[in-house]
Amino acid sequence: MIFRILHRYLGYFLAGVMMIYALSGITLIFRKTDTFKVSIEKEMTVAPGLDAIGLGKALRIRNLTPIDNDGSLMVFEQGVYNTITGEADYTVKELPYWLDKLTHLHKATTEDPLYYFNIFFGLALLFLAISSFLLFGKTSLIFRKGLWFTLGGIILVLIMLYV
Repeated sequence: MIFRILHRYLGYFLAGVMMIYALSGITLIFRKTDTFKVSIEKEMTVAPGLDAIGLGKALRIRNLTPIDNDGSLMVFEQGVYNTITGEADYTVKELPYWLDKLTHLHKATTEDPLYYFNIFFGLALLFLAISSFLLFGKTSLIFRKGLWFTLGGIILVLIMLYV
């Protein structure tokens, strides 16, 4: 009886969490594209006289490739860098603030307090999965069908991982 109550209310609570998690997970699928991203103009002063690799590191732009460099101005795809003054005007594409915060749920590491939430969420989902097997008698038709669906889910994931 206690498993039914815990399963029910934890399931309802986690339904809201899973909706948000699902949205952030879908967004992360497109992380290497510009989907959902907006252009943001930035101005920054960095050390003068940097080469393309140093400028890329300073501006946090991967694979920065100069298009033109006349000695005083380096033009690259995202903007312009004055090699004498160190001023850089460039454009970056980033997720909107609220969407960036949302996707941060999936990317939390041990240095981030959100990782406690991720551990709780994972353990709660594990509890829901295991407790669902305790809701029905082991000889019931629903339980046996549930085992087949569970096996189907495991096989689907294994196929997706290895094919």
